[in-house]
Amino acid sequence: MPKTLADRVRLDPGKPADLRDRDPADKLGLDEPTAAKRLQQCLARLDDLQYRLYAENTRSLLVVLQGMDTSGKDGTVRHVMSGLDPTGCRVTCFKAPSAEELDHDFLWRIHKAAPARGEIGVFNRSHYEDVLIARVRGLVPEKIWRARYEQINAFEKLLSDNGTVILKCFLHISRREQKERLLERLHDPRKAWKFSPQDIEERTRWPLYMDAYEDALAKCSSEHAPWHIIPADRKWVRNAVIAELLVGTLESMKLSLPKASFDVDAVKIPD
Repeated sequence: MPKTLADRVRLDPGKPADLRDRDPADKLGLDEPTAAKRLQQCLARLDDLQYRLYAENTRSLLVVLQGMDTSGKDGTVRHVMSGLDPTGCRVTCFKAPSAEELDHDFLWRIHKAAPARGEIGVFNRSHYEDVLIARVRGLVPEKIWRARYEQINAFEKLLSDNGTVILKCFLHISRREQKERLLERLHDPRKAWKFSPQDIEERTRWPLYMDAYEDALAKCSSEHAPWHIIPADRKWVRNAVIAELLVGTLESMKLSLPKASFDVDAVKIPD
């Protein structure tokens, strides 16, 4: 049986991520017109699926977006999540932790942002920052960040056991493409505000981040919360694949509309 897009990007539990062997510019057999058509079909389908999730009100969906700077996390939210009703969807962007957040365990602020029943939650960056930037920049001792893989797996199992389905997407961008996008930011007046000198500093740590991602993806891809490695050099591939993953995940939940708790036929609306 031919592999689906979801099969091709899913990282099976226990398998290495092998990022250096994965092509960030892979088209996955798509062309741009076909990808655009599939994206629009998915956006139309999302309307009904989200409505069913909201009406059922027993489960939730958490979408985790991770990737290097410029990999397209914001773009994914704009182009893929545009098919969602904002009243039932919440996007959380995790920046550097505040003083209050630092006074708690690293998952405290994450758990607070987890979606409620009936909701779709989107994490633009996530708890994985605490085994990525915290590791690369030496913000905590190695003993602490190494223990976090197991803690993250336990946390995601807790969410899963309590009705939250988790869809995790790593946006895999090449170093060459990142340079092009950083230059575009720098020279586009509409995007220059997004550029920071720290972006250059972080780019010099590229090999360290790749090692950190290798471990995070491999150690935290589980049956209840597998990672999906999305080729992200081509934005149209990224958007089409994540949209199909989102639709496929919601469809697999077999969402159903609740039945009325009264006799509908017996209700008469007065003039």
